[in-house]
Amino acid sequence: MEPIELTTGDGLVLRAWHEDDAEDVFLACQDPLIQRWTMVPVPYLREQAVAYVREMSRAAWVTETSAPLGVFDARTGELLASAGLVTLDLRNRHAELGTWVAPWARGRRVAERAGRAVSHWAFEVLRLTKLVWRAEVGNHASKLTAERIGFTFDGVVRALLPAKDGGFVDGWHGVMLPGEVCDTPPAWVAPGGPGALRAHTFCTPPARLPAGPGTLRLVRDGDLDDLVATFRDPETVQWTSVPLDYGPEQAMDFIHHRYPNGWLQGTGVGFVVADPDDRFAGIIDLRINPIDPVSAELGFSSAPWMRGKGFMTEAARAICGFGFDRLGLGRIVWRAHVGNIGSRRVAEKVGFVVEGIQRDGCEQRGARVDGWVATLLRQDLK
Repeated sequence: MEPIELTTGDGLVLRAWHEDDAEDVFLACQDPLIQRWTMVPVPYLREQAVAYVREMSRAAWVTETSAPLGVFDARTGELLASAGLVTLDLRNRHAELGTWVAPWARGRRVAERAGRAVSHWAFEVLRLTKLVWRAEVGNHASKLTAERIGFTFDGVVRALLPAKDGGFVDGWHGVMLPGEVCDTPPAWVAPGGPGALRAHTFCTPPARLPAGPGTLRLVRDGDLDDLVATFRDPETVQWTSVPLDYGPEQAMDFIHHRYPNGWLQGTGVGFVVADPDDRFAGIIDLRINPIDPVSAELGFSSAPWMRGKGFMTEAARAICGFGFDRLGLGRIVWRAHVGNIGSRRVAEKVGFVVEGIQRDGCEQRGARVDGWVATLLRQDLK
C-alpha cells in the first residue's frame, strides 16, 4: 500500500512521516500526557523517534499492517499531531484509529479534525467495514474526541489494553461503522455542550470546593478511622445500606476505589466534607444516571459528631451547584428511607421538592424499603 496524503478544509495536512520529522516527534513525545496515555516508551529517546519515522512507519505501509500519518499545519508545516490506523486488517476490512496531539497544538481540536479525515479515507477509499477506538479508562479527552468523530461506546471493558508494567488496564472501546462519521459533532459532545463540559471536569477534578464553613475535598488515606466510625454509627447503619460489620478493609476499598473510580470512569463525583480544621465531617456524592445522563442522584452521610451544625446542608448546596455548572446536569434526585427526617431536612433546605413516597424504592442489605423521593432543578437551588 502506497503512503497517502490527506488535506482538510480547515488547514491540516496528513502525510506519511519523513526522516526529518524525527526531532519534532521526539520533542512531542516528551510530553507527560502522551507518555501517560499512549504506549510510547518511557523514557522516549531520540533514536526511538528516528527509528519510528525512518523504519517502523515505512515498514507499516509496505506490509499494510498500519497506516501511520503525521498531522501538520498546512500553512507553516509545523507538526501538530499523529493520526492514523494503528492496526489495519485489510483482509477482514477493519482497523483501529489512534491519535496523539503535540502539547503545543492542544485546544484546537486537532485530533478530532485529523481523526475525522482518516475515518473518511478508511471507509470511502479502503472500504473498511468497521473502525475501533480504544482508550484507557480515565482518558476523557480521547473519549470525547472519538465521540465527536462518531464512535459509540458501550461501557468499560476489563483488561482491554496492555499496561506498560506488563499487565493490563481497563479501557473504553468505541466502534464506528460506515456512514457514521460525524462531520458536525453531536450537540451533547459539541464544544460547550454538556458532554464536553463533563469530560473537562473529569479530566481535572477540583482538589477543593468551598461549602459554607467547611470544604469539599477528595478522599484520602487519613480519613480511614473517621470513615469507619461514621459507617459504624447506629444512625448511619439505620438509614443506609452499609455493611453491619463495616471495618478498615471496606473503608480502604472506599477510599481507593469507590470515589476515585467514579471520577476515573465519569460515572459520578464524590467528596469528603471537611470541617475548618480539614477533619473528616462526612461524605457526599452525585451518581450519574447511566440511562439519563443529565440526571444524577445525591447521596450523603454525616459524621455523628458533626450532625446539626449545618455542614451537610452547605455541602449539598455546593455539590448540587457543581453538578449543574460543571457536569451539565438538568435534574438531581434525592432518596431516603421514609422516616429519615435529618436527611429530608437537608434536602428541603437546599431546595429539593418532595414528590412523594416510592414503595420499595430503597435497598437496604438485601431488603426493599419505602423511600421519599425529591427532585432539584437548577432554578430550585437555594
